[in-house]
Amino acid sequence: MKGAVLVAIAASIGNFLQGWDNATIAGAIIYVKKDLDLQSTVEGLVVAMSLIGATLITTGSGSISDWIGRRPMLIISSTLYFFSGLVMLWSPNVYVLCIARLLDGFGIGLAVTLVPVYISETAPSDIRGSLNTLPQFSGSAGMFLSYCMVFGMSLLTSPSWRLMLGVLFIPSLIYFVLTVFFLPESPRWLVSKGKMLEAKKVLQRLRGMEDVSGEMALLVEGLGVGGETSIEEYIIGPGDEAANGLEPTTEKDKVRLYGSQAGLSWVAKPVTRNSSLALASRQGSLVNQSIPLMDPLVTLFGSVHEKLPETGSAVFPNFGSMFSTAGPPIKDDQWDEESLQREGEDYASDAAGDSDDNLHSPLISRQATSMEKEITPPPSHGSILSSMRRHSSLMQGSSDAVGSTGIGGGWQLAWKWSEREGEDGKKQGGFKRMYLHQEGGPGSRRGSLASVPGVDAPGEGEFVHAAALVSQPALYSRELIDQQPVGPAMVHPSKTASEGPIWKALLEPGVKHALFVGVGIQLLQQFSGINGVLYYTPQILEEAGVEVLLENLGLGSTSASFLISAFTTLLMLPSIGLAMRLMDIAGRRQLLLYTIPVLIVSLIILVVGNIADFGTVVHAVISTACVIIYFCCFVSAYGPIPNILCSEIFPTRVRGLCIAICALAFWIGDIIITYTLPVMLSSIGLAGIFGIYAVVCCLSWVFVFLKVPETKGMPLEVISEFFAVGARQAAPTKNE
Repeated sequence: MKGAVLVAIAASIGNFLQGWDNATIAGAIIYVKKDLDLQSTVEGLVVAMSLIGATLITTGSGSISDWIGRRPMLIISSTLYFFSGLVMLWSPNVYVLCIARLLDGFGIGLAVTLVPVYISETAPSDIRGSLNTLPQFSGSAGMFLSYCMVFGMSLLTSPSWRLMLGVLFIPSLIYFVLTVFFLPESPRWLVSKGKMLEAKKVLQRLRGMEDVSGEMALLVEGLGVGGETSIEEYIIGPGDEAANGLEPTTEKDKVRLYGSQAGLSWVAKPVTRNSSLALASRQGSLVNQSIPLMDPLVTLFGSVHEKLPETGSAVFPNFGSMFSTAGPPIKDDQWDEESLQREGEDYASDAAGDSDDNLHSPLISRQATSMEKEITPPPSHGSILSSMRRHSSLMQGSSDAVGSTGIGGGWQLAWKWSEREGEDGKKQGGFKRMYLHQEGGPGSRRGSLASVPGVDAPGEGEFVHAAALVSQPALYSRELIDQQPVGPAMVHPSKTASEGPIWKALLEPGVKHALFVGVGIQLLQQFSGINGVLYYTPQILEEAGVEVLLENLGLGSTSASFLISAFTTLLMLPSIGLAMRLMDIAGRRQLLLYTIPVLIVSLIILVVGNIADFGTVVHAVISTACVIIYFCCFVSAYGPIPNILCSEIFPTRVRGLCIAICALAFWIGDIIITYTLPVMLSSIGLAGIFGIYAVVCCLSWVFVFLKVPETKGMPLEVISEFFAVGARQAAPTKNE
């Protein structure tokens, strides 16, 4: 995991530069206004120019990152930061300054949009929230160091605003070096483009382990989301039926589940006992009726977190004895679009003359395995079973089977073979993808099957009671059955997905549902006023009379406001550190529900302090204390969580495009708040501004309570599947 942490730290330097710029312009604009004799509207334009640039670049950044990758976009971001710093250092007039701020905004827009996506796609699910809080931490650290610099320069006889702004080029050069020589490409993006070899190497580096077959299988399956998904329930035991009393009375009493490694299988018995997932799925509409506008998705996600095992480990943490790993070692063949021609003799599609760019290029090797001896499906489907069991890059044997098969958050990826008789009397079959989740606590891992409702098999043994999200696998395309001369084939999902325009994916119910949540929370975050207060903190504190608190130090009002701003950002750092600790424990939803009320109270006190006459010193103390509390509370939850959520809730194939839409909403809200704040400050004053922000925070709490689900610890691919399921549940309710 060390590799993932280091990569996240390096990537978050882009947010360090954003924080540096935010604080620098907040201090420098005071001197820019005096030096260039700016009117209030032009002053707001200079500050907002970087936001305009960020908005413009964001409109295309997501789709371009889906096309060329995340890493190249981060390299471009660091380059834009560097050149904008040099131009601001030179700026002879306000026009050149605005151009430089526009370039700076381009760099900010790419970093703020794509760094959370990049970290989410490279981080393990159990620490993804903590690592994705790093951008908030590094941004606040950049603000603190920048305010220290601005405060020091404010003590000079003639402070240079050009130097304040231009110093940005130094840390941006460091960021450029790291993006070019240290950051790898996102493994999920690589898998989406069929670059399996490279994705595997990146995963091995990020996870610090050789066997990443389970996660590789998950990344591929994540490309196929939104099909007809059912919630089923099983009692799962070892591959050896006699070992756990799962000996069936008829063939229909059992199914065999296959893992992501060769020889890895379990025997499962369907049961009718209601799992928490099944109950949440059926009761979501009832919850909706009892609490108006409550999203069924909130209940569905909540059912998972309420039933997580206390250990927080994978579904089968102690089940080494369950795995059937007998058989010869697997030949280490690698499937990759780039190497397909070199390894063509191992793939059936070469018999048909397929090239590496052909739609029918197979993802799965068709070599025979010992699994065919273990369980023999109908002859017509033998190649499918062999393919599923022997994907050379996804299904490699390992002595540490347990450590490599879980996909995080108590989830397990498996497949089952399903078969039915068609209208013509012929048997038809296919694989189904299963995301398994253990029900109950650790005590359910051992016991008598007879003690479980719905299970009448006698005997004692190890077993797991698990709920399953069952749907069509990404690795199997029904449409190609008649086109393959050698039988059904596994193909890379991006091949079939590329046939239609990408925007059609935005119309899928699960994606639309996720966009509503993402755009909603981004807009509400901005209209809660954080960036408006952030950019104008020195002026707000100066108007509050903060200089009376530091008059014994002999500081002017401007320098005193810079010092208080630096102190405020310093206090943010431990607050964000606490958030990093709690993000994957308490979760995103709970942090928001508990911290937003603190924001509301601090804003109300600010309003009262600016309306009532408590005296100069008391007024300054109240204003300073409330601003500090507001900032520290905001950065511990409402600051990082919208970006974290938006980077988690979209499918891989459209994640870049969707995150760009959410970021566009973020920047539009940011521009409106930042550009109008100076005007509002002179018209309705601080009391009116903070009153509006308090009302928006109240609306934010209601939105989070009704619409935002808990995503902590869940694999990204499972989150996307849940949104697809939840959107289909919500549809009938809307029609009623």
